[in-house]
Order: sequence, then C-alpha cells, then structure tokens
Amino acid sequence: MATIKGKIWKFGDNIDTDVIIPGRYLTIRDPIQMASHTFEPIRPEFVKKVVKGDIIVGGANFGSGSSREEAPFVLKTVGIAAIVAESFARIFYRNAINLGIPLLELKNASHLFSEGDTVEINFEEGIIKNLNQNTSYQGTKLPKFLMELIDAGGAILAVKQRIKQKKSS
Repeated sequence: MATIKGKIWKFGDNIDTDVIIPGRYLTIRDPIQMASHTFEPIRPEFVKKVVKGDIIVGGANFGSGSSREEAPFVLKTVGIAAIVAESFARIFYRNAINLGIPLLELKNASHLFSEGDTVEINFEEGIIKNLNQNTSYQGTKLPKFLMELIDAGGAILAVKQRIKQKKSS
C-alpha cells in the first residue's frame, strides 16, 4: 500500500477514545454492532455516512484518554483507511499501527483541509495531497518496519505471515 485516496472526515483537538467509542459499548462482542457507535457522542451521523477508504484528519492529541484498543478497532471496522493528525496519543498510535491503520503527523493538519475534501496519501514519501485545493503537504513518513505491519493488516497478521514463511522455507 504505497498510496491511497479517500474523502476526509475532519475532527478537532483532543479527540479521546471515549468519544471514538464510548465505554458503555465496550461489552458488545459483535464488531459491526460495536462499530455502529463510532463517534456517536459528537457525530451520530458518522457511521451512516462513512465509506470504506475514508480518511480522518484530526488536530492535536488524537486518541487521547484510555488505552482501549477498541478505539482504533472500530475505526478500522467502519473502513477508515488512514488518520492524519497534528499529533497522536502514544498508546492510540501504537494500537492503531498494531491493527493495521497507518497514521501520519502533519503540522496544522486540522487547518489545511475541509470536511469532504479528497486527499491522496503517499506513505513512502509522507506526502498528503489535497486534490480539491491542489495543494501538497509533507507529513511524517512511517518507518519501513511499521509499513510492513500495516501492509500485513496489523501486527498479529504480520507475525502469522513470518511464521508461515519460516515453516515453508
């Protein structure tokens, strides 16, 4: 996955994991049913309108709060292809990468895009192009080893692939 293109959902600063998936839904074991509550407190229409391949653009400290892995899990379940933000909470960042969601940091990200813009992200170069505004920005590049996890679909699938490769060699 070197490049993706998708529509933007824009969020501000300090979007915490309880906003992404409220705690009262964490006992739901069906992934689709749990994901149906994604961003419910602030964007109840989100789940009905999000499309596989859409991209989230956020402000500073995206994914703050608890260390719940369900937050990036529901984002992946509803089809979010990537998240671009000014900064990420450390645990959210690692949980998202472990689940196969690529994240890029971009200074002033929340001010550079409008809701609904279409962007193209080149992960190898860290370049984010706003196709509506004909602008390009340099975000962070993910190291090769993290892109390998993402390309495999997450850390668990990457380990399974490595085990399978070792057994067949």
